[in-house]
Amino acid sequence: MGDRHTWTAAPAAAERARSVLAAAWSCAVTAEGGREEFVGAHTVTEDGRVLLRVPEDSTLMAAAICAPRGEPSAVLEFADVAPVPVRGRIRARLWLAGWFAPEDGDLEFRPTRIVLREPSGAVVVDLDDFAAAAPDPLATAEARLLTHLADAHPDAVERLTRLVPHDSLHGAVRVQPLAVDRHGLTLRVERARTDGDVRLTFHKPADDMAQLTERMHVLLSQASAASCPRALQRQRADGDG
Repeated sequence: MGDRHTWTAAPAAAERARSVLAAAWSCAVTAEGGREEFVGAHTVTEDGRVLLRVPEDSTLMAAAICAPRGEPSAVLEFADVAPVPVRGRIRARLWLAGWFAPEDGDLEFRPTRIVLREPSGAVVVDLDDFAAAAPDPLATAEARLLTHLADAHPDAVERLTRLVPHDSLHGAVRVQPLAVDRHGLTLRVERARTDGDVRLTFHKPADDMAQLTERMHVLLSQASAASCPRALQRQRADGDG
């Protein structure tokens, strides 16, 4: 598993769950008729209900029509996949148990239980908190932001490692951006056999792209003023960097 450093100023569980839901492009549905994968077929309402487009003759539609209203009839699973290639790319999984009801040609899913699993463990998300929460404002742009940072600015990623505690970089062979949200940036530190995540917290939350740019500039300025980690100095000296 590797070590997992404590994240500070991180999203609450309900916000994190809503962010996973907002950014997901596909979902798996387990119901009485079996398990089906749907790609690009769901949308999400403001209060967290999932609308799923399925063929009229699908077994899922038939099961929803026949199931007693209010009884848990299905489980929806969403995976939060890191956009940058790293070990263990599944950052979180989100399960929603509940029931479907036909709604204007689609299926409306109303959750009765929500579970979010991250590397730190699983948590049951309060239904009222989930309905009231909003996804992170950067959630739908995160994939583009992280891939651009990793591909176009590897020098900036290396500079940011100066903000990482030296012991967390011991044995590091590669550092990649793993996640970003309004509260901070997370780096994945990969070693020969293990990995660890380190959170770099913004001085203030970023609610849009302009604020994110300013927060990143602050981190990079702080990194420029810090000394280069000895672990990465040795790595480059050995020809591994």
